[in-house]
Amino acid sequence: MRVIKEAEVSSFVALLRKRASTSVKEDDVQKTVRKIILDVQKTGDRAVRKYTKKFDSVDLEDLAVCKREIALSAETVDGRFLAAMKKAAARIKKFHELQKEKSWQFSKEGITLGQVIRPLNRVGVYVPGGKAFYPSTVLMNVIPAQVAGVKEIALCVPTPSGTINPHVAAAIQLLAVDEVYRIGGAQAIAAFAFGTETIDRVDKIVGPGNIFVAAAKKMVFGNVGIDMVAGPSEILVIADSSGDPSFIASDLLSQAEHDEMASSVLITDSVVLAGNVKLELKRQIGNLKRKEIAGKSLRKYGAIIVVKNIKNAARISDSIAPEHLEIMTRKPADYARNIHNAGAIFLGKWTPEPLGDYAAGPNHTLPTGGTARFSSPLGVYDFIKRTSLLHASKKGFLQLSETVESFADTEGLEAHGKTVSVRKHS
Repeated sequence: MRVIKEAEVSSFVALLRKRASTSVKEDDVQKTVRKIILDVQKTGDRAVRKYTKKFDSVDLEDLAVCKREIALSAETVDGRFLAAMKKAAARIKKFHELQKEKSWQFSKEGITLGQVIRPLNRVGVYVPGGKAFYPSTVLMNVIPAQVAGVKEIALCVPTPSGTINPHVAAAIQLLAVDEVYRIGGAQAIAAFAFGTETIDRVDKIVGPGNIFVAAAKKMVFGNVGIDMVAGPSEILVIADSSGDPSFIASDLLSQAEHDEMASSVLITDSVVLAGNVKLELKRQIGNLKRKEIAGKSLRKYGAIIVVKNIKNAARISDSIAPEHLEIMTRKPADYARNIHNAGAIFLGKWTPEPLGDYAAGPNHTLPTGGTARFSSPLGVYDFIKRTSLLHASKKGFLQLSETVESFADTEGLEAHGKTVSVRKHS
């Protein structure tokens, strides 16, 4: 893991911005995904089955997973995990209920204005299932949609083994999602976006995935809404000399183990802490099952940035705009006031990032790749739409008529102005 000075930060930030490129050339990804999407649009289920056979080595008769299969699979999950999942689900639901918005109206001088809040009708949730399984993704994507009042929630999860993962099945059963499909990849995104004989098109697609899923979501946007284009995982820790090296090292590794593209960064004003964290990383990584992945991640996209003054760390962090930001300073809540760009902020040494991943309550689907500068975590607001409401009486119309005519005349839109004049002289 490299140690860099403040003067070298800009080149490191540029490196993080470029890391979306992988061993698979982006042009090749775009070409492959575009072909899959067009094929699904033309031949529907047949194309979905073809690409599922090609990429997951599974011959599908039924795209859908029946309730009985989900129930039988979920039965094999141990009680300890079921209890943990129920506890997490309750906390996630409680947090997201506080995000609910209400319709509103107000009236003044003969004009009533308002905003109508309605849930989306139908949403597609994508749950990764290729190299690993993620019941937490089911909870984090389905619960806010349910809280928002979405009527129809369809879920896709790839099943390379041919059967749905028991822990994912248990999460699906807990939340009573009754429309589930055993497909993944770009073909699943295309099916959600355009529909097939079996799968009805959705209004919005949410959920993370690999580079092919991300590219597909990007391509279908406009035909359907998407939550975000998620990139590799990120963590940034700001710590002063009071930071615990073993805690910091373990938290950096918690993201490095995700994949080789993950980024783990420490910013500190303590040279001693920087050295101790580096030693701890070497010690702890040796005990990880995914140490090769974590090691490559730290070498490529990991860094310890030593600053002259801890106040400077906030400016650097904002330029990176990390997905996860941990603050381990003497007064973390006070320090957080200096932060403007972060997906989620974790305060103090007893708030490690995985607390947010699984159980605390806030959503773990967060903006990555610097998009926290303008994007927000997934929430109830992603599953609603807002409609403006206008109602003018004759008095209200007349008191705005000259203003409207002035704008219409200035912009050269004659018919706009006539909608006013025809009423004024009726």
